[in-house]
Amino acid sequence: MAAASTKSVLNDSRQIERAAMLIQMGARMQVLESETELSYERLLRLYKEVAGKSPSKGQLPFSTDWFLSWQENIHSSLFLNIYEYLSKSLDIDSIDNLTKAYRLYLEQVEAAEIDPLLSFTRAWRLVKFVDANMLNMTKCSSCGGNFVSELYENPRSYVCGLCNPPARAGKCKGERSLMLQ
Repeated sequence: MAAASTKSVLNDSRQIERAAMLIQMGARMQVLESETELSYERLLRLYKEVAGKSPSKGQLPFSTDWFLSWQENIHSSLFLNIYEYLSKSLDIDSIDNLTKAYRLYLEQVEAAEIDPLLSFTRAWRLVKFVDANMLNMTKCSSCGGNFVSELYENPRSYVCGLCNPPARAGKCKGERSLMLQ
């Protein structure tokens, strides 16, 4: 009887609302399981109802390398700067901060008329990597911006991908370059 009295209909409703919002943002099942208290079965039914299809299968990306390659690093750094600013400015829980930061990231790339490279699930994973001290932010010694980097990057010699782009940067067919003109 004690277990029945601790279950809250209001809390259950909040969990469903949060899960539906995360599904609409493109979160994978592993993110939903981690960020809500709902059972896998309920999440699966909710996912099918909200998305109109079954969730993607397979494991989440677990390599930090993706966040360190040129264009992906620029997108990841933009997102993480927004996330960290909101963390210092707002008193909200981590997942609400993540969703607000991701929406602002999408607004910024849309305003720049470039395709977003960072999915919601990758943004979530990036925050987990930073929290686990697998990645961090390093200030560029040239422009002074903060960029996602490996944990032990030397800040005195670090130069970001905007200040020192790779030789083939912006040479892809049919893609709008990230380089500022």
